[in-house]
Amino acid sequence: MTFDAGRAGIILAGIAAFVPGAASAADPVTRSVDPTHRFPIATAVEIPAGYSTIVISGTGAQVVNKSADPATPVAYGDTETQTRSALERIQDELGKLQLSMSDIVSMHVYLAADPKLGHSDYAGMMRAYGQFFGTKAQPNLPARSAMQVAALVNPGWLVEIEVTAARPPRM
Repeated sequence: MTFDAGRAGIILAGIAAFVPGAASAADPVTRSVDPTHRFPIATAVEIPAGYSTIVISGTGAQVVNKSADPATPVAYGDTETQTRSALERIQDELGKLQLSMSDIVSMHVYLAADPKLGHSDYAGMMRAYGQFFGTKAQPNLPARSAMQVAALVNPGWLVEIEVTAARPPRM
């Protein structure tokens, strides 16, 4: 019996395709988007076996007005400003992990009522969100939930965002 390296490689590759947990660099994250809606979120995201899951804790805005009381939204800005700041902080954290916003697969956005409006500013959140997702530069959309909450732990925050990212297998 002789050993045929080419044939063995084909057989092993075929077997790997059926082994749970086996993944290749060619197996991308699959994002489903409803083609009848222009809403910039994925309806579902499938992460292939072998990817690492990274969860970024709830993140709020940085102080933008240092002379304001840090227990008020004035210190952090309106909902749009806070969302942008929180997403920039998430982007920085992902960068430290050698990931980017395109690696985010899931997002939860918690919105508190803006005292000036008397309700949460979903439109303001979406304006900032749209600068990071669904753009030509970064078209990958996460599955996302947005919810209004009675309050956030930091009384100055109007927005808190947590994300899950997926890192491709290292080959």
